[in-house]
Amino acid sequence: MQKPELLDFSQPRIKTLHYTWIAFFITFYVWFNLAPLATTMLKSMNWLTKEHIKILLICNVALTIPARIAVGAMIDRYGPKVVFSGLMIIMAIPAFVFAFGDNFMQLMISRLILGSIGAGFVIGIKMVANWFPPKMIGRAEGFYAGWGNFGSAWAAMTLPWIAITVCKEWLGLGEDSWRWALFINGAVSLIYGIAYYFLVDDMPEGKKFEGTKKAGPMTVTSYKDLVQYVIWSIPLIGAMIVLAWRLSTVKVNGTPIIDETILYITYGVLGLFLVGHIVKVLQVNLPYLKAGVPENEKYNWGSVAALNSTYFANFGSELAVVSMLPMFFESTFSSLQDASGNYIMTATMAGLIAASFAFVNLFARPLGGLLSDKMKNRKRTMLFYMLGIAIGFFCMANIGQYGNITPEGVQEIIPMFDGMWWLGVSVVITVICSIFVQGAEGATFAVIPLINKKMTGQIAGMAGAYGNVGAVCYLVLFSLVDARTFFFITATGAFISFLFCWFMLEEPKDSFADE
Repeated sequence: MQKPELLDFSQPRIKTLHYTWIAFFITFYVWFNLAPLATTMLKSMNWLTKEHIKILLICNVALTIPARIAVGAMIDRYGPKVVFSGLMIIMAIPAFVFAFGDNFMQLMISRLILGSIGAGFVIGIKMVANWFPPKMIGRAEGFYAGWGNFGSAWAAMTLPWIAITVCKEWLGLGEDSWRWALFINGAVSLIYGIAYYFLVDDMPEGKKFEGTKKAGPMTVTSYKDLVQYVIWSIPLIGAMIVLAWRLSTVKVNGTPIIDETILYITYGVLGLFLVGHIVKVLQVNLPYLKAGVPENEKYNWGSVAALNSTYFANFGSELAVVSMLPMFFESTFSSLQDASGNYIMTATMAGLIAASFAFVNLFARPLGGLLSDKMKNRKRTMLFYMLGIAIGFFCMANIGQYGNITPEGVQEIIPMFDGMWWLGVSVVITVICSIFVQGAEGATFAVIPLINKKMTGQIAGMAGAYGNVGAVCYLVLFSLVDARTFFFITATGAFISFLFCWFMLEEPKDSFADE
């Protein structure tokens, strides 16, 4: 009996695919090591507050935005192998600093830097595109992304157990056991980063990787597209400005993290960076457009914009939801008891339930890529998934209902219905919503490598960065509203993206070719 294509390890491209999803898995395992241990950290450090945790969660996705843009250009220039290895090795350093940080500034700065490890996803997109033909690109990219993305679920499932059971109970490391769990987490990145360099090649045997002459802005093929490119560059910096503002509203020991002077300096630096980027885009593209673009180099930049919006709405919401879901379940179902009167919703239980949102990555994201390959219309697949996300988050908003306002002015969310059966229904709702979220991500990156082969890294980098723009926007909104309102907001974002794709996304040419 013939082996399934993606399990035939005799093929070099299949081995490369598996080595690469493992690398991606590890980057997400490290990137999402905060949320599962948030409540443990709060109990261990009496000066740490829920407000601090929310800020750390925002910091966790902030620098991933410029990192994905920079890494996208670097892999088109230097190749994915060396960039992926270097990223995993370098990011082990802030992982160790965060593990043993003993004040908020250390935690915040290391978390900001560590957020750059989220750029690893973009690198694998390029590696897989180098090894697979268009007719298989959806399922290969979906398999890579789905199994790699499971790293966030694995962190939620295992880190509380490693911290509490292994480090605290078995090894007797006391209240700082969570620090050693995070240290192990970072060490995995360091070790595999070294191994990955020796396990893979940038291209199949007989082909040579031809990088771009230099890392810079992408080229567009019309003046209309140039205007779009400039406009879509603005939110990438805008998200950083929002982050700076949000940090300025947080005080530690009565002192703002960022005072007014530093805040305005930060605004100025980001503004200058944006101006510099726009100038560079114009310097690269105006002479190119003036000389006339050959027909075989033209592509639809509107599709890039449409996929920016889908990744904002699907991956952006995933990052935000994965970050807040353990705390959401733990607080919403905190009063739920079993027949013996014991409270059911422990930190470990909440982590396991919340992990169900990311767990389905194992099959949902590959399914999204596979359906994009099989349905013979990638745009229609994309629209189906984005509408499903909107409906799914609307249902998640109704897992809970508004309860009382606490003396601290916090809106309580309580279960919509009483009993264990409603917890079971809530988990089912979460899983179904997640199937649409992850499937939409697979469908997004079933299209991206087909828009312009030479700029796959840059296009993937920009779309990936928009995922983090979405995460920053959603997490900032989450820090300002209650969980139920937050889910209504993510539902609205998905529906707006659905409408945008309807009008802007075009079916790529030769998107089902054998070579």
